[in-house]
Amino acid sequence: MNWIETLLWDTSSVAHIVSLYAFVIAVGVLLGKIKFFGISLGVTFVLFAGIFMGHFGFTGDVHILHFIREFGLILFVFCIGLQVGPSFFSSFKKGGMTLNVLAVTIVLLNIAVALGLYYVDGDISLPMMVGILYGAVTNTPGLGAAQEALNQLNYSGDPIALGYACAYPLGVVGIIGSAIAVRYICRVNFKKEEAQLAHDGDQKHAPHLLHLEVRNEALDGKKLSRVKDFLGRPFVCSRIRHDGHVSIPDSRTELHIGDQLFVVCSEEDAESVTAFIGKEIVVDWEQQDMPMVSRRILVTKSELNGKKLGALHFRNLYDVNVTRVNRSGVDLFADPNLTLQVGDRVMVVGQQDAVERVADVLGNQLKRLDTPNIVTIFVGIFLGILLGSLPLAFPGMPTPVKLGLAGGPLVVAILIGRFGHRIKLVTYTTMSANLMLREIGIVLFLASVGIEAGGHFVQTVINGDGLLYVAYGFLITVVPLLIVGLIARLRLRINYFTLMGLIAGSNTDPPALAYANQTAGNDAPSVGYSTVYPLTMFLRILAGQVILLIM
Repeated sequence: MNWIETLLWDTSSVAHIVSLYAFVIAVGVLLGKIKFFGISLGVTFVLFAGIFMGHFGFTGDVHILHFIREFGLILFVFCIGLQVGPSFFSSFKKGGMTLNVLAVTIVLLNIAVALGLYYVDGDISLPMMVGILYGAVTNTPGLGAAQEALNQLNYSGDPIALGYACAYPLGVVGIIGSAIAVRYICRVNFKKEEAQLAHDGDQKHAPHLLHLEVRNEALDGKKLSRVKDFLGRPFVCSRIRHDGHVSIPDSRTELHIGDQLFVVCSEEDAESVTAFIGKEIVVDWEQQDMPMVSRRILVTKSELNGKKLGALHFRNLYDVNVTRVNRSGVDLFADPNLTLQVGDRVMVVGQQDAVERVADVLGNQLKRLDTPNIVTIFVGIFLGILLGSLPLAFPGMPTPVKLGLAGGPLVVAILIGRFGHRIKLVTYTTMSANLMLREIGIVLFLASVGIEAGGHFVQTVINGDGLLYVAYGFLITVVPLLIVGLIARLRLRINYFTLMGLIAGSNTDPPALAYANQTAGNDAPSVGYSTVYPLTMFLRILAGQVILLIM
């Protein structure tokens, strides 16, 4: 029966390491699905499963644990960067700037409260307080980045994952509880919030479809290009019916009184376009003498990645119109300056044979998207590690600052996700593939941290200051959220549903977002969450490293 002993206890055995990780991850994920008062901890339970096994002596070679931990962290952080990259810079535009300023304020207040408790306590170590900070804000990538920074400093104290484990459960509760507290303190009326959303028109940049009849006599005999110049608002005329004949117009098509138009424009321009051209009517475009179709075509050819829509000259070459582009589930107005990316779905209107030719040009082969772009992922990881290893010296700091194995890949992934098409890198990855890599990375990281920290858990937490860590974590969670939440609501008059998304996004907390979506019954929390998530995740990952390296 020696094989059982080897499998269970031999830390140098590959079978032992693999079976230990498989058991910890499987048990942790299953337990993470259990809900307490409607809230689940998700994959974070893998950390607790690892701590449990580590406490009873199930561990592995320290070098193997470190390798798996760092590799899992790199995978997780890089895939997050690829996901948030396309929206990272656009999130600062217009209303998004206000939400991002509030999110940054929450991040800074979290740090301020943590450092305040550190100086007031006097006995707790700074690394442990950083661990509590990341548990309080439920940010696992930040924990990994802080752990990697401690490795640079040859830290040998108690594992900071213990502070994280103590603060995390009440952190999730505190985030949701803060949103509920703001609701009751400010006496929020859900019906009024829904009416405000409808009035503000949060989807004003989405494509809007109009059926119009030309009534403006000043447009009679004018070419479509001149009409666009007069109006000064971008729109696409998809079809025109003149004297009962339906055709696809181009810039030289003349408009006449009584012509019926199928127009696509942005929501905010719809009223102006309607008032300028004529009035809205009901048209059955299926009744036409020339059969036309509208079809979504998938961009799958890598050589089109990064090309502007207008540069393809679909109207002149193929006699079709492109009305809108769907990217990651969001419809975008088909502006000629819109940059195409692999994975976009282009809405094309025209005759059947012409649309088929456009489909050949764009690719429209779903199987191409099923094949992962492994080259982009590992080129990005390689460049990220190079950037993360680059020492940056600052005056007054005892050691050069490095972005590390978390910050480097994150920065490179964001840049590749946003600008990769300019150097012909295909960054498209199916959502399922991205989630798979992310989940594998995070569970490997959490399992490694838990197994390594398990041997110290009882002594440090149960027999030590565990309850104090829980209390500190709760203060770090709640105080900043209540301050910023009340300012955002009472002073800035931000819609409560959007505010719930802001609170969840500023802590990168999916359980809080799920609660917000369930409470709101609309997509406003998701919009707020996605607006602040990219910048917040970036700051959370770098903040712990900066604190540790400076102090």
